[in-house]
Amino acid sequence: MPPSRYRFVNLDGSGPHPFSSIFKWAVVDRVLGRRQPTRSSARAPAIAPDVEALEEPPPNGAGARLTWIGHASWLVQLDGVSLLIDPVFSTSIGPGVRRRVPPALDVTNLPHVDAQLVTHNHRDHLDLPSLRRVGRPIVAGLGLTRFFAESSLECSELDWWGETKVGAVTVRFVPSQHWSRRGLDDTNETLWGGFVIEGSSARIYHSGDTAYFEGFTEIGRRSGPIDAALLPIGAYDPAWFMSKQHMNPEQAVQAYRDLGAREFLAMHWGTFQLTDEPLDEPPARLKAEWQRLGLDPDRCHIPDIGASLSFRSDSTAAQTCP
Repeated sequence: MPPSRYRFVNLDGSGPHPFSSIFKWAVVDRVLGRRQPTRSSARAPAIAPDVEALEEPPPNGAGARLTWIGHASWLVQLDGVSLLIDPVFSTSIGPGVRRRVPPALDVTNLPHVDAQLVTHNHRDHLDLPSLRRVGRPIVAGLGLTRFFAESSLECSELDWWGETKVGAVTVRFVPSQHWSRRGLDDTNETLWGGFVIEGSSARIYHSGDTAYFEGFTEIGRRSGPIDAALLPIGAYDPAWFMSKQHMNPEQAVQAYRDLGAREFLAMHWGTFQLTDEPLDEPPARLKAEWQRLGLDPDRCHIPDIGASLSFRSDSTAAQTCP
């Protein structure tokens, strides 16, 4: 394989779409009417979280509590530690891209946060105003320390399969099939990935943004049994453009099976209109695929924004938290 002009590439050596593809989808296809109009503006359902219940993370041995804040943002609590993953509290992530559903939590009602985990530098995952407001140390991929230092934020960089400790919890950075860019001339200068979060009685996987790729099997093999896999099911249409960077619901189910995970938690849908599919299509397709394959319906979770679920390695099903 010839050397890449990019600092980082995917496991298969691929880089991002060329700018010409982005321009074709974003401008040319829209002007020529080739893009499918969004048929529904329905958004993800939301409930008010029990903020008082979230104040204390589960202690050592009591499993993990996962609260969906919206999009790819989660509060993950286990072994006395509270972690924010890809926190986005802003009402907008760029021109024309506004939240359809308010975040379930905000900086004003968060519990004490021990660390913030950032999967990659795209603006729907790395929202600098939100990270600044929380103001806690960050764990992210290679190349981001300097970026965060400009905002006086502490950052620990990890390569794929690198790990660090947050209290008693192990945080491991694992591969994904994606890319990075923050400006016009920094394509793939920083590393993207997902996280495996391991405590005394639960192991949680957050994929970040990813296309379907062969790496899921390796993540499952090297990580050990995954109790809950947080997987994206939205932002996949049109497939010619999005399939190199995002999964559709059917691919997310295959990723879950490759991982060998116990439970599936859907994310990355219903909060922002990023691509062309209707906002409420992803969960319907996920349910249909789950049923088609005859999988245990109790293992598939499509939580409301604001909902909390608890998992532990020795339990047979998730518990919905009050």
